[in-house]
Amino acid sequence: MGEDMAENGMAVSAGALDGVRVLDFTSVMAGPFATRMLADLGAQVIKVESLEGDQVRARPPLREGFSAYFGNLNAGKQSIACNLKSPEMVALIKQMVANCDVLVENFRPGVMQRFGLDYATLQDINPRLIYCSISGYGQTGPKALFPAYAPVIHAASGFDMVNLRYQDGAERPATSGIFVADVLGGTHAFGAIQAALYQRERTGEGQHIDVSMLEAMVGMLVFETQEAQFPGDARRPLYTPLKTRDGFIMVAPTSPRNFEQLADAVGHPEWRDDPRFRTSADRNANWATLLALTEKWTEQHLAEEAETILSGYGVPCARYREIGELLDDPQLAVRGAFAEIADGAGRYKVSNPPFRMSGSRVEARDHVSCLGQDGAALLAGLGLDDDRIATLREKGDLL
Repeated sequence: MGEDMAENGMAVSAGALDGVRVLDFTSVMAGPFATRMLADLGAQVIKVESLEGDQVRARPPLREGFSAYFGNLNAGKQSIACNLKSPEMVALIKQMVANCDVLVENFRPGVMQRFGLDYATLQDINPRLIYCSISGYGQTGPKALFPAYAPVIHAASGFDMVNLRYQDGAERPATSGIFVADVLGGTHAFGAIQAALYQRERTGEGQHIDVSMLEAMVGMLVFETQEAQFPGDARRPLYTPLKTRDGFIMVAPTSPRNFEQLADAVGHPEWRDDPRFRTSADRNANWATLLALTEKWTEQHLAEEAETILSGYGVPCARYREIGELLDDPQLAVRGAFAEIADGAGRYKVSNPPFRMSGSRVEARDHVSCLGQDGAALLAGLGLDDDRIATLREKGDLL
């Protein structure tokens, strides 16, 4: 697709970040998530990979050797695969830095310095460079050098223990398979980069951004952080899945009006005058009872039927769905929530950013580079001729 439907329904081909050039030294998920969003808004993102490539290239789902997981995270980027231990390659990377706006890396602190590509070094080459580092614990502090992936950060942040406390009858933290810390850290990095680009317009200077995935997770636990400081006797209301005849539904009658709508929807208008539910404080104190009574009604209905009835009365609710159902969901289709991209094994859907802009194209670009596919062209743009590029390949410095 060459254009996107903007918020106002008009076709837009320009991206908010058109002309912004990004060097992407990230791998796995947090960093690639951030840089793909930059590409989605039109930035030229150059993914700098090792000669072996980002490890996600080998992760399932694999089709004919191509990873859809990798493609989802890296659509719209160019790829150069090189040996960063080679002084010659590092010198060439520094030439690229001179004409880049943003650099993003998610190595453990200290690795980029060993390559000679740390912020202090590159700032001298390009004072306008915005240099974003994403790591588990941040660039400073006693744990800065500790290795960390998202599941480790989930454990370290209190997130897993909070969820355990919310699960009645559970004896150990839940098994992790959704990498919240990566997505959250990548999203914060994306936002910080936009703020730095805006500030640069006023100051003319770049800066270093230090993103801590641990702090991103702790920042998400808003209620829990306050509860830890000011514990109370009463348990907060929890949102429990309610059984239906064929599955589960989530019902969230949070506001006073929602409660009244729920009482009408399930045929119990007398709940309005029940002393257990008369005020918000009463409902909070008897929340589990309210949901248990509601479940007696939902158990008599199919999930989709219950959702239709409750929604018709204005009750916030949703039946539990499998992710496969969402690929053809009418709401997501109208919003343009998915883009279709292709790699060497065919076409597939990937999610777009969850926002629309009236003046910018916001969607995944239909291109997934093979490992090192763009290296020769990028180096030719620095003035290297074919012989020198061939020599770099012979020496094992360039794929």
